[in-house]
Amino acid sequence: MDQKKATIALALAAAVLTFLAATFSMGMAMLSVLVDGALPGGGCGGDGGLGGGSQSIGGTDWNAEQTDNAATIVNIVAQRGLPRRAAVIAISTVIVESRLVNVGYGDRDSLGLYQQRPSQGWGTPEQVLNPDYATRIFLDRLIALPGWATMPPGTAAQAVQRSAFPDRYAPQEAPAAALVDRFWVGPDSPVPAAPGAAPDVQLASTAFACPDQGGAGVPLAPSNIDPTKLPPGFVPPTDPAQRAAVTYALAQLGKPYIWGAKGPNGFDCSGLMLAAWAAAGVPIPAGTVNQKNAGTPASPATIAPGDLVFIPGSLGSPTNPRHVGMYVGNGLVVNAYDSSTGVILQPLSDWADKITHVRHIAGPAGVPAPAGPVTAALAEVGP
Repeated sequence: MDQKKATIALALAAAVLTFLAATFSMGMAMLSVLVDGALPGGGCGGDGGLGGGSQSIGGTDWNAEQTDNAATIVNIVAQRGLPRRAAVIAISTVIVESRLVNVGYGDRDSLGLYQQRPSQGWGTPEQVLNPDYATRIFLDRLIALPGWATMPPGTAAQAVQRSAFPDRYAPQEAPAAALVDRFWVGPDSPVPAAPGAAPDVQLASTAFACPDQGGAGVPLAPSNIDPTKLPPGFVPPTDPAQRAAVTYALAQLGKPYIWGAKGPNGFDCSGLMLAAWAAAGVPIPAGTVNQKNAGTPASPATIAPGDLVFIPGSLGSPTNPRHVGMYVGNGLVVNAYDSSTGVILQPLSDWADKITHVRHIAGPAGVPAPAGPVTAALAEVGP
């Protein structure tokens, strides 16, 4: 009789433990759902961007710059027809190397999202500071590894990076997989495009969490400026960094506007700014909403070549501008205007009453401009 009672008690205890375990597991799953989602100020209607702005994914909080870079990586993997695993490996690497922030410093000459070293053949500083280039060369080296697709992601990441700390990558596989889950579209192992075929940009762009957040929204007023050509007698800035950024931006005139693109064949408005300043060896964040805090505040009345100029755009507001251009000097601003127009030059005076922010990135700051109709209008605008 005692043995029978003991058996019943053990069975009841096992049932209770099973119920509690299931309840705990369900509770944790529900908690994960509750903690995931847009953070205050985030989401497409907030700080927006390619990645959907600031949000919690897999229980980890990411800001708008981090989600923008994660979406860019997934987009490039999708463009190349590589499997989901490649995106997990790339993002776990970037979480370790830079916490998904495009940094301009690192161990020795390491730079950018992946902390790639120009001295080790990864590319020029200007190239590795562009997340698009940095991701593509990382993937080139990844898929050149025999058996990479069946390696544990941490092992594959270490084989590419050759880090002095090889055990850092594997612990980031889970948060990387959660980020990939947020942005991945299509099958886990898509059929690669035929050699020489154009990438399926439309499919890849569905990796972006927010739709295209609009163009300049400033009418193209009649002007004696050809929007796709430098005016005769244009003089670039003398400061090396400003000259490099301005020269790069102007070299893109006439190229198409592509939402999320950072070059070399197309750009959106913030992608052009990032690529231009990367060409000068100066990293800036991805996304308009992040770039409006880059560098230091400047005044429209003291604007310098290379400064970023922000306006609400077609879908933004004075407090949350969605469009950015670069002042190149000579009273002109270059910008990826919209999807039907591409990269063009406009007189800064066309933007005068719309400017919400000006940010000075590098080089000498501007000096007060002589009084005139343009500076009079700009004087009413804050930094």
